[in-house]
Amino acid sequence: MTPATGSDPGPSSDPGPGSAPDPGPEAPAPSVVDIASAVRSRTLRAVDVVASALERIERADPVLCAFIEVWGGEALQRAREVDARVAAGERLPLAGVPIGVKGRHGVRAAGPLLAAGCVAVGATSVPGPGTPWQTWGLGRYGRTVNPWRYDRTPGGSSAGSAAAVAAGLVPLATGSDGAGSVRIPAAWCGVVGLKAGNGRLPSADRTGLMAPGALARSAEDVAAYWAVMSRAERAAAPGDGTDAVPGAYDAPTAAWSPDLGFASPDPDVVAVAHSAAVRLAEAGAIRLVRPRTGLRLDDPAPAWLALRTPGADPSPAHRIRAANNRRLAALFSGVRLLLTPTAPTPPHGHEGPGERYSTALTWAFNLSGHPAISVPAGFGPDGCPVGLQVVAAHGQEGLLLEVARRAEAYD
Repeated sequence: MTPATGSDPGPSSDPGPGSAPDPGPEAPAPSVVDIASAVRSRTLRAVDVVASALERIERADPVLCAFIEVWGGEALQRAREVDARVAAGERLPLAGVPIGVKGRHGVRAAGPLLAAGCVAVGATSVPGPGTPWQTWGLGRYGRTVNPWRYDRTPGGSSAGSAAAVAAGLVPLATGSDGAGSVRIPAAWCGVVGLKAGNGRLPSADRTGLMAPGALARSAEDVAAYWAVMSRAERAAAPGDGTDAVPGAYDAPTAAWSPDLGFASPDPDVVAVAHSAAVRLAEAGAIRLVRPRTGLRLDDPAPAWLALRTPGADPSPAHRIRAANNRRLAALFSGVRLLLTPTAPTPPHGHEGPGERYSTALTWAFNLSGHPAISVPAGFGPDGCPVGLQVVAAHGQEGLLLEVARRAEAYD
């Protein structure tokens, strides 16, 4: 099953629920790993890879509206420079990989990726001015649509990044995650989305809640992103979990929580995510265990909102954060992973999310700073993807990526 990505029904058309224009064949972008290997070996030119990505964007973006800006001429010039660097003997880990960067200022955070050989082809869409909710995007041609159902949002705020990756326009896109802004669109668009642990990579967010991240169609491609970004910031410390340890795989212990003790997720979403967790356990990728005491976090909403509101009293936020941090520390002293649905609902329509926060199951880990990843879990009754969120202890991004790889192998 693949997303709809093709023929243009016209910028103003609005397919009804469950419908989408006949997309026609659309070959997805090759993987990050395959592109970089081919360009390094000079069996493929970066300029040709980037030209193909620009052609895909030109065909599909009038419908998807995944990009705010497309930098065609500049991207082709950068690709030629990558080819010249490779010809001169430079070994670029991400040679020739076309990427989307979140928002008009996304290039600033993508420096290590560009130095590693990536080529930024454009700025992906984010919520437009005056939008009171963040599960949305506004691109060059209008609202960003979910590639699986055009009448649904892709999620946000990394809306365009998720839509562009899911539709195969680019193999990798950057995001930032202050409350779930990488993980929620990854879940709703059926791709992999990593939120790095808070403080692991630079962030300009004054509250410390925002962490960089990336979206790709495979865990291996997200791992390639993480290898470059983490290496750029610090030499990997022994045992920091950045890379999978070779040898026999010891399935990590994992606890399942449908609601973190406070949320009210849709039963259909819980069922799909839980089935994915069980499949992982049955395949030997994880060992599901029941903690001695169930995990019951305090709802992080008041704390998150207080920390993001200038002038608000931070005392209640500090109390909620401290209590949840104690409970999470106790959990991770007994298990290595926590599994939940990524979002409590399916993707909503373009009219808005209604009364429930789509961040209900994600923003606790922006407060706590734990790394988290969303991996595809399956599909809900509406035909839209559902995500499984996997959370690990601080510094264990590598473990998350290894489990995500195995989730794909057993899918």
